[in-house]
Amino acid sequence: MTDAGSLGSQLSSAPTDGISGLRFSATNDLLLACSWDGLARLYDARHDNLRGSYSHQAPLLDACFQDQSTIFTAGLDSLVKRYDFFGHAETVIGQHSQPIRCAEYLQELGLVATGSWDNTLRLWDPRLPLGKNCVSLMPLPGKVFSMAQSGSRMVVGTSGRHVLIYDLRSIKSGQPEQTRESSLKYQTRCIRCYPNGTGYALSSIEGRVAMEYFDNSEQVQTKKYAFKCHRRSEAGRDVVFPVNAIAFHPSFGTFATGGCDGVVNIWDGEHKKRLFQIAKYPTSIAAIAFNADGSLMAVASSYTHEQGDIDHPPDAVYLRRINESEVKPKPRK
Repeated sequence: MTDAGSLGSQLSSAPTDGISGLRFSATNDLLLACSWDGLARLYDARHDNLRGSYSHQAPLLDACFQDQSTIFTAGLDSLVKRYDFFGHAETVIGQHSQPIRCAEYLQELGLVATGSWDNTLRLWDPRLPLGKNCVSLMPLPGKVFSMAQSGSRMVVGTSGRHVLIYDLRSIKSGQPEQTRESSLKYQTRCIRCYPNGTGYALSSIEGRVAMEYFDNSEQVQTKKYAFKCHRRSEAGRDVVFPVNAIAFHPSFGTFATGGCDGVVNIWDGEHKKRLFQIAKYPTSIAAIAFNADGSLMAVASSYTHEQGDIDHPPDAVYLRRINESEVKPKPRK
């Protein structure tokens, strides 16, 4: 593990191509990283130990945990697969007609949800045989760019700035609870739900984040707002960067954002202020994740091709120990 000071320590055995996702296990410090090199890597993050890797045999766009040893992977080959690291067993769960951008395991339902560039959201029951396990197919107004869940809801962001909100208790019906248009003018890049289940944060390619709420009542909707971030002045002009990643702290509800400026900011959304900044990583921030108790943050420093095919620093996963003062809200005096 290479120490990079305030940026954190680089994990060894890093992905060799663009990093498309990072997730911590809900119960320990196992970190799942997926990459365009086709591998899903499972790390014991705290001890910098690569516990195993799985080749999906196509670039990976997302991966999620089923349990501590089993994952689902979503690939550019349009397949969703399950892999058991302990049993070294691979199972094809299903297939879309275009690459699968997002995968979420719905723990309470025992189903895996996949969102694709084929303009569909599909639910799969991994307990049923292939060909009979797609329990719901939902048409969407555009390609899926981001998905997130918290509590009883799942949020799907698509091309065309569409946002669909599903109640997980009735998601098998195929009908969204709400359909919205993003309050940001530009393409959606990332959506993540508040830990308390009351809403979601949405980021765009144009250096902004919107704070949204599920409750449509006028009283609650007055609380929503958007703010500018991941911008800097160069030669007298404002340079704006895409906001690729959002991750909420599990205890305090504050959140981190990462952009193509190589900067991670930590925000107190309730009090509308920045708490901390971590700068500057070697290249774009492609993904961020907090572990279950919020004491560790994983950061993917990985060029996201926003400037085309150019030379760029190697892909890396940084692990940073979090001080409470960096993420705990500071109420106005």
